[in-house]
Amino acid sequence: MKIPRILLAAGSSGSGKTLITCGLLEALVERGLKTTSFKCGPDYIDPMFHSRVIGTKSRNLDTFFTGSEVTKYLLTRNARDCEIAVMEGVMGFYDGVAGTTTTASAYDLAKVTDTPVILIVNSRGMSVSLAAYVKGFLEYKKDSHIKGVIFNQMSPMLYPRMKKLLEEELGVAVLGYVPKVEDCVIESRHLGLVLPDEIPELKDRLHKLAGVLEETLDIDRILELAGEAPDLLDAKPESVTDFRLSEPVRIGVAEDEAFCFFYADNFRLLGEMGAEIVPFSPMEDKQLPDDLDGLLLYGGYPELNGKKLEQNTTMKDMIREKLKAGMPCMAECGGFMYLHEEMEGMDGNFYQMAGVIPGKAYRTPKLSRFGYVTLTQKKPALGMEDFGEIPAHEFHYFDSENCGGDFHAAKPESKRGWDCIHGTDTMLAGFPHLYYYGNPEVPKAFLKKCLAYKKQRCSCKQEGQEE
Repeated sequence: MKIPRILLAAGSSGSGKTLITCGLLEALVERGLKTTSFKCGPDYIDPMFHSRVIGTKSRNLDTFFTGSEVTKYLLTRNARDCEIAVMEGVMGFYDGVAGTTTTASAYDLAKVTDTPVILIVNSRGMSVSLAAYVKGFLEYKKDSHIKGVIFNQMSPMLYPRMKKLLEEELGVAVLGYVPKVEDCVIESRHLGLVLPDEIPELKDRLHKLAGVLEETLDIDRILELAGEAPDLLDAKPESVTDFRLSEPVRIGVAEDEAFCFFYADNFRLLGEMGAEIVPFSPMEDKQLPDDLDGLLLYGGYPELNGKKLEQNTTMKDMIREKLKAGMPCMAECGGFMYLHEEMEGMDGNFYQMAGVIPGKAYRTPKLSRFGYVTLTQKKPALGMEDFGEIPAHEFHYFDSENCGGDFHAAKPESKRGWDCIHGTDTMLAGFPHLYYYGNPEVPKAFLKKCLAYKKQRCSCKQEGQEE
């Protein structure tokens, strides 16, 4: 399959990858190009910004979760019929699993997908040293895939000289510069960037940035570079399941300001397995949607919305009653915190939550457990004796008095690990985030339980009508 594509990477976090990626996406969309985008690694917020620009869901590509073949499959599947695919890297270009490997780094993704890389260099405070800096990235790995460079925070006066220097001495294409654009900055908070909805006039900011980039980047050459990417084999790996339920189920998904961390491909896989996704708001809706067969409570910012979640007592009561009556549920991170008896908010107050998990979720001064983990099962859950290894990740400043102990999380390339997750016949609830293509047996088992619950619910309803 022919997929024109590029990957925007940088030497470190904070180099301007997301801002420049969004500005370039906006410029491509304004040119009328059918554009798709991807984020390298386990990130929820950057794809939200991409999605706002391109008008459709941005996806994640992560070689820790899915290995090389499934990662290529997800790229080809999601980029089919697009005119250009833009990938945004993660952290520093070579920074991967455990901080000691390149596994799951932006470099690893470029290598697996054979994608040309444009290195974004924050050039503030540098001139000739830029050549040494870029040379290090070009030569650290012989197959770096770095084909071009963009200078960020560079003055128009310095740019022509630095372009000439790098192209003559390193033979790498210099594709433009980005001046300092203070009124286009995207602010951050404790879990990363603020959400797109929180930025006034975001579209206007990105339109202005796209205008700047049309003047300062060689976008035509970037498109040529993307078009030089080799063709990819469009084949479905054996590990990607063809499972589908015998009849559909309705799955309620918490979706509002408090619960907003989603992998778009999780929903796609659930849909292919026979699930209808039904959004609802634990903050605003007074009750669950009708005829649900299961619940998904993903992460987000419940800690910023504790008071509103507490005040919606009818929703909390209904969720507690449904789960205690056997409705299947998977909850992760913020959704797991919502299931507790109490949760500390960012304001330091404790708020009453759904009361399914005994104990409190509380704030800690730093990231409690951070990064990739491999989960293994210690007891049966969702009707499964052994799911096998489940790749996952954690990223949270909060902890719990009752994290659960039915699974074990092992850090890759490390001896560190911990027990986690409440696993029952109808529930998985804990801090780890799951990417379903990493182990499709998990959503498969969950949906089987949802179908069994549906049949039981419909049977009880029928018996009640007959009586």
